[in-house]
Amino acid sequence: MSARDTGFPRTDAEHDFLRARRRQVLSRLASWLRREPDDVNITLPFDEVVEALGRESERRVGLCVVRLDSVVGSVDRGRDFDRRFRPTSARVRQRWERLALASRRGESIPPIEVYRVGDLHFVIDGHHRVSVAHALGLTTIDAYVTEVRTRLDADGIRHRGDLIIKGYRRLFLERVPLSGQAAAVLVSDPWDYAVLGEHVEAWGFRLMQDEGRLLDRRTVAARWYEDEYLPVVRMLAQADLVGDRTETEAYLWVAGERYRLVRTHRWDDEVIEALRAPAK
Repeated sequence: MSARDTGFPRTDAEHDFLRARRRQVLSRLASWLRREPDDVNITLPFDEVVEALGRESERRVGLCVVRLDSVVGSVDRGRDFDRRFRPTSARVRQRWERLALASRRGESIPPIEVYRVGDLHFVIDGHHRVSVAHALGLTTIDAYVTEVRTRLDADGIRHRGDLIIKGYRRLFLERVPLSGQAAAVLVSDPWDYAVLGEHVEAWGFRLMQDEGRLLDRRTVAARWYEDEYLPVVRMLAQADLVGDRTETEAYLWVAGERYRLVRTHRWDDEVIEALRAPAK
């Protein structure tokens, strides 16, 4: 038996719950002392994640073994457990301890039911089971999985605040439907996606005026990326004007400065030199 075991399963199950509650309280206190965002320890809400990423389709996968550390969210029980599925109050105690007692008596934890988005899993049914599995030191759990495919991938989502920039990026890609090139167009401030979307639409309007014909959004996006974005980013890299920004942020900055200082939409060495001085 481990140091935590008394030899009495019911008593051990009670201790398991109290220990999980204590860790949840200490984690919340540590987050407050580190001045972390309020949503760091909150389970990710499935509906908000899927809305931010853009739902496309779903399919039933069936029974799988999933890593417990990949279970980060919930469909409708986000208030009872924190991000690591530690109980946030005593109201779940009775059911929690009943499951812990069964596990300590040698019964296996029944499969849970989850949605899968990328590498992340969101509990539909089985929140208490996930919590008990964590408390008992397990690393995996059986789950019936339904995979949800989204327009954007779930990479980089750690807490609820990350959904804001994902949502703005999805809206940008609806306005500017880039395909494989989209991965290279990244900004840190979510509002910059709105600014960039307006910039691309204005660029496309001038392009259609020049060519005297209507172009759809996908064509404008591809032309902007190949004829405008890539050449400018290359010039900025050569002129050492990217700095510690992303290439897209550097492009947005220099495009705005170009018009403010030089009053032109063209790109050439003269324009770059005019922008270099203010940058320094």
